[in-house]
Amino acid sequence: MIKEAKDTAEKHSDTKQENVIEIKNLHKAFGDNAILKGVDLHVVKGENLVVLGKSGSGKSVTIKCVVGLLKADKGEVNVFGTDVTKLDNHGLNEIRAKMGFLFQNGALYDSMPVRENLAFTLRHHKKDLSKDEIEEQVVEALKNVGLEEAIDKMPSELSGGMRKRVGLARTLIIKPEIILYDEPTTGLDSITSREISELIIDIQKKYKTSAIIITHDMPCARITSNRIIILKEGVITAEGTYEELEKNEDEWVRSFFI
Repeated sequence: MIKEAKDTAEKHSDTKQENVIEIKNLHKAFGDNAILKGVDLHVVKGENLVVLGKSGSGKSVTIKCVVGLLKADKGEVNVFGTDVTKLDNHGLNEIRAKMGFLFQNGALYDSMPVRENLAFTLRHHKKDLSKDEIEEQVVEALKNVGLEEAIDKMPSELSGGMRKRVGLARTLIIKPEIILYDEPTTGLDSITSREISELIIDIQKKYKTSAIIITHDMPCARITSNRIIILKEGVITAEGTYEELEKNEDEWVRSFFI
């Protein structure tokens, strides 16, 4: 299943070569602390790009610039050919309607049951849906992550893995073309981490999504990636497939794969 999905994405990428995300010379600092120092990267339509790096290397800052949660100090962040650094709030909202963002903790509303967590997001993006249409799409999204039975549960009743799945269902419910995953397997045991990683591949195959996946989890990187880049102190130091980077001659690069 994993190999088939990844081969499909790679074949699709080779055929189209359409960049859905293209970042050029991205800089971002917080006060005197420069985090990104000229990042250049792209995401081909249909591929999963994994971003590796030590804590503080700028991984999460990069994807927050992509979705417009942080504003770049310098450079371009093109999404579907539009530079998000130049957009006002209205323009950003239009771009965000095509993107899903899965936060580290799932970012669920603790006061709402699972059904309402998903319905709230759907109503925000699609205001003309009837109550029955919303319910149908909520159920479908939960089915796609294997959690239909959790529809009436509160977030406090869910395990860490279930919260990740519900967060992913909430991301999927708007049918995004791009998904940004911020540490999707952090805090999970190895079996659940693999399940989430395989789910990411299933989503890529079923929905033809493109994705940036931030992770420290090397099994997750191996399973989900079509291509990997490694950030070091705010710049990209290596790029390639998991297999290529595992054999890289640079000792620091190889240290991720030990």
